[in-house]
Amino acid sequence: MRLAELTGQRPADVLRMNEASIRDGVLHVKQGKTEAKLRIVIEGELAALLEEIHAYKASVKITSTALLVNEKGQPLTKGMRHTRFNDARERAGVDKALFQFRDLRAKTATEADEAGGTRTAQAILGHTTEAMTAAYIRHRAGKKVRPIR
Repeated sequence: MRLAELTGQRPADVLRMNEASIRDGVLHVKQGKTEAKLRIVIEGELAALLEEIHAYKASVKITSTALLVNEKGQPLTKGMRHTRFNDARERAGVDKALFQFRDLRAKTATEADEAGGTRTAQAILGHTTEAMTAAYIRHRAGKKVRPIR
């Protein structure tokens, strides 16, 4: 979940990420749906998460190159991800109708929009148009703006 949230990528794209995707200080992503190519700079929370993943895999001697693996070292599948997400959501007491895995992508878009504008959100999602990105941005609390002076 954290990898999907921090990168803003679709679930299938997150599952395809592997150690070979990390080169020159960036996470290289080729989106499956649009074939858009992104280079996500590895810094901040993403850098910390990738360190956690690396340390976990080293501690249990996992040799799979997939970033996301299960307890046996097997690459996480769509079904495994789905089951784990459902379990986590249930333990958190969140209604299934109120939060889906895809909502993480919208959360990323909204945070990127607030931090740097719609173009920033558009870039991390890999969209070709601002209109496409606008559908993901949530302004439930109202768009954050600054006074003119």
